[in-house]
Amino acid sequence: MARRPTKTINLALQGGGAHGAFTWGVLDRLLEEEALEFDGITATSAGAMNAAALKTGLLNGGREAAKTSLDRFWGSIARYSSGLPNPLLEWVRAFHPTTENLADAIEAGAGWGLGDSLTRMFSPYDLNPFNINPLRGLLTEQLHFDTICTAEPPHLFICATNVRTGKARVFQGDEIGTDAILASTCLPSVFQAVEIDDPATGRREAFWDGGFTGNPSLWPLFYGTRACDLVIVHINPIVREELPRTARDILNRTNEISFNAALLGELRAITFVRRLLSEGVIPQGAMKDVLVHSIADDETMGKLGVATKMHADWTLMQNLKQVGRDAAERFLADHWSDLGERASVDLRALYSA
Repeated sequence: MARRPTKTINLALQGGGAHGAFTWGVLDRLLEEEALEFDGITATSAGAMNAAALKTGLLNGGREAAKTSLDRFWGSIARYSSGLPNPLLEWVRAFHPTTENLADAIEAGAGWGLGDSLTRMFSPYDLNPFNINPLRGLLTEQLHFDTICTAEPPHLFICATNVRTGKARVFQGDEIGTDAILASTCLPSVFQAVEIDDPATGRREAFWDGGFTGNPSLWPLFYGTRACDLVIVHINPIVREELPRTARDILNRTNEISFNAALLGELRAITFVRRLLSEGVIPQGAMKDVLVHSIADDETMGKLGVATKMHADWTLMQNLKQVGRDAAERFLADHWSDLGERASVDLRALYSA
């Protein structure tokens, strides 16, 4: 069989806590496609960890090493996680470990309810005065920042939110380190803000999760890469048909809306630029004609809520990895011919939904 012609894409990886295991599965499948190369990756939160683990392995041993690096990283996430015993979860895991059943068991557990109540009454400065973050040791142990910071592709862009200004901060090149990734993953109800010296402002700035201002920010790819194809790996469903009525469902939907808002704004800007290019208002080549694609499984991800983002259950994450692999397989089968030729996402239809 003739080898497929090489195609080069940019990736945009959303954040979403333990739901990032879906992206793990997507990347695991894409890495098996030898004719597919990655130019740049913009990423937030769990997406940032996935991107860093991928580049660590890719530049230290190739595609199989990247798959191993991702496997090792998510296995470590599960081992580092701990919580109160949940007999219902253990029963579900043993007898009927579907994604939906595992999610229901996690949300019904005492650990999630207690933790959620505490973070609504006390800040992380009260609950964790010594600012202990188990992710710091894991990132230092698993990731090779001398590799991640190199100029070799894929070029990484890690998104965080400046607490003082409310603006997006994108770390790249030598700026990417443990603190940058911790900043990108910093949920303000759980962790103290990550403080980093910023040479651009001459101040020590505090940062929260990048999802507030870009989940993830797309604009770094327009200026820092050559590839025109942008593949967004969606964790947070954009559209939900049913009206949320329970307190849990309302919290989950407000979380999705707020973390999708900045992304939708940037996709509208892409649509506007593409229209100007097609109408000849601006000359071809003056701005990049971005071809947007999407890998998602809203049916599965729509069954999950905030609780499962915060609970790194190994069985659930393995399920999500397989869901991600399946979604990537469908994308490659349906849209390989679109890469380099045309967008496969109708952005206007998305806005009108």
